[in-house]
Amino acid sequence: MRNELNEIKSAAEPSTQQAALPGQVVLVLQGGGALGSYQAGVYEALHAAGIEPDWVIGTSIGAVNGAIIAGNRPENRLVRLREFWSGAARREPWPAVTPHAGAGNIFRNMWTVTYGLPGFFEPRFTAWFGPYTPLGAESASYYSTAPLEGALAKLIDFPYLNDQHMRLSVATVGVRSGEMRYLSNRDTKLRMPHVMASAALPPAFPAVRIDGEAYWDGGIHSNTPIEAIWDDHPRRDAVVFSVQLWPMSGPEPETVWQVLGRQKDIQYASRTESQLKRQRQIHRLRHIIRELGRLMNEDARESPEVKKLLEWGCGTTMHVLQLKMPRFDGDDYAKDIDFSADGVQTRWDAGYRAARSVLEAAPWRHPVDPIEGIAVHEVAAPTE
Repeated sequence: MRNELNEIKSAAEPSTQQAALPGQVVLVLQGGGALGSYQAGVYEALHAAGIEPDWVIGTSIGAVNGAIIAGNRPENRLVRLREFWSGAARREPWPAVTPHAGAGNIFRNMWTVTYGLPGFFEPRFTAWFGPYTPLGAESASYYSTAPLEGALAKLIDFPYLNDQHMRLSVATVGVRSGEMRYLSNRDTKLRMPHVMASAALPPAFPAVRIDGEAYWDGGIHSNTPIEAIWDDHPRRDAVVFSVQLWPMSGPEPETVWQVLGRQKDIQYASRTESQLKRQRQIHRLRHIIRELGRLMNEDARESPEVKKLLEWGCGTTMHVLQLKMPRFDGDDYAKDIDFSADGVQTRWDAGYRAARSVLEAAPWRHPVDPIEGIAVHEVAAPTE
């Protein structure tokens, strides 16, 4: 266990030879506030193995982590991540009720709710005049995220990011349209407002206006932005590290507080399993179309009508590696605002161990049925 959040181990330096993976490497990052330090631990393990993503897709804190990764040179990425999480971590002068992450220390969480978090968000006292006070879309929130914007301005090199050394997509949702929109440096010049919009979770944080339209955190529409991969064109073979912060399954709650926590888990797990099941069906059909084309004679394949239909087929294989953050003793409704230094470090360490376990298992090496387009792997990670 590492004792200092800003410690950078020599073992985290990238290896000289990147591991051979079949296809592009995609890192998919959910939203989850303080839980996002788990994602940073996952990246540290990839970085240590000499694996850098070709494409990062994130929403909310996943967009923040993703922008720091994509917006820095390889040798600076882990350093900048540690700077961000060290700045966000709260070091209380009082002892925690329990040493476990997400312990639900009432005093600590109430302090964060009341006074905000230095370097991240601060109270917007005009919002406390009442919920009916007209403030405008860009001010109608309980907190201002100006501290986060100031912190990220020092951590993200936007000219480097827009040179497309790594593809970055951040998920937002239109306030008026209610439609999901992915903003990518492949299609536009990403700026600070794009990252801030993806982290604008209402009603805590305000909407961000881009080209005249107001946007919120894409996590309120879909908190697992993996769907961007399925809609990408052209389709490519890929190894997808899907980092999941919220458990889909869990025990029955017995108190109102536990009910609130369980509801939040289900809401922000965002139908990951059902999405994968549906996409596996669709991808299988694409592979079947490809195989049907191979069975046709050349004259039939070359007819304009058939060629148009065969365009729906493909031969890509995607390995989806599910890295699910484990439950910690004391996890509750408020775990995503547990920015305690111990909580941040505990989740970071868990992400590092999980990714190391997946890399050692290397499930993408296993043979895949040629009709199946998506292979889903879940590797149990050690807890210590």
